[in-house]
Amino acid sequence: MKAFFMRRPGAALLAVLLLVLTLLASALPVRAADHAHSGSTAADQVERQQERPGNNAPVWRAVRSGEEHFTTVRGPEAGVLIQAEGNTWRHLRNGPITVYGGALLIVMASAIALFWLVKGTMKLHGARTGRKMKRFSGFERFVHWGTAISFLLLAVTGVAILFGKHVLAPIFGSDFLALLLTAGKLIHNYVGPLFGVFLVLMILTFLRDNVWQACDAIWIRRAGGLLGGDHVPSSRFNFGEKTWFWLGVTFLGLAVAISGLVMDFPNYGWTRGEMQIANIVHAVGAVVLLGLSFGHIYMGTLGVEGAYESMKTGYVDETWAKEHHEIWYEDVKAGKSGHP
Repeated sequence: MKAFFMRRPGAALLAVLLLVLTLLASALPVRAADHAHSGSTAADQVERQQERPGNNAPVWRAVRSGEEHFTTVRGPEAGVLIQAEGNTWRHLRNGPITVYGGALLIVMASAIALFWLVKGTMKLHGARTGRKMKRFSGFERFVHWGTAISFLLLAVTGVAILFGKHVLAPIFGSDFLALLLTAGKLIHNYVGPLFGVFLVLMILTFLRDNVWQACDAIWIRRAGGLLGGDHVPSSRFNFGEKTWFWLGVTFLGLAVAISGLVMDFPNYGWTRGEMQIANIVHAVGAVVLLGLSFGHIYMGTLGVEGAYESMKTGYVDETWAKEHHEIWYEDVKAGKSGHP
């Protein structure tokens, strides 16, 4: 056969052409089937978009998986387009925290108002002597008022941020709320770190007078004399004031300040999950701290006669000192307290 094709090269060329045509003919059905299949898939996608616009389930499942994909942006979670846990954070903030937090503030304020209406202001039993004792130094009052004023600014704007859309927007409208929240955000951003500084100074300044003493056990057994109206001997600060110092100022205050700094500086490598946790800690801590502060503010103003004078002027009447902080009074008279 080889000799045949060599004698007749035209026949050899014809054979090659027939072989090529045969291979092409056998490939056509496969290509046609592939084309039909791809056409069917494209048609299905078109039909899906017509019936359910924007519903590309496989793509969105990949996007919502939380896995990092390719991006030219650099930073923590930059490749994660959607963080599904954000829904959990949103439901917590707009649900239980807002509802139960608002209820807590209303209950605390109502309970204190009712207590004042029933008991009234705790008056001094004895007459004022006119002799003054120095209770707080100028620096101590500066630290206290710096902490108090910054806290009140943050409290008012924080309440507006958390509850504004539920309470203020229906009354004053969304434009007023937007203006208030913009101002509140600026106050939070700049006053928040200042509050943290004053808070640390507050802790360092009053730490030594807020340690446990034997007289605190007596104060606890007699509930501080709030119900009976009598005054329980205590040192410079009684157990109620020490509780406020450790639970309110130190624990909750630091939790609110630190979580606030995390949100204040989001570009320091925090992930969205960490920012959401900080937001939850901040909101819960701030609401509880604000509720406890109602009691502290009440006792320092309307609740106890002469209490506000001590932080306003730094001095108290000798009768007040003896009735409310008898152990501190005796120590000062004996020159043992370390305070003037």
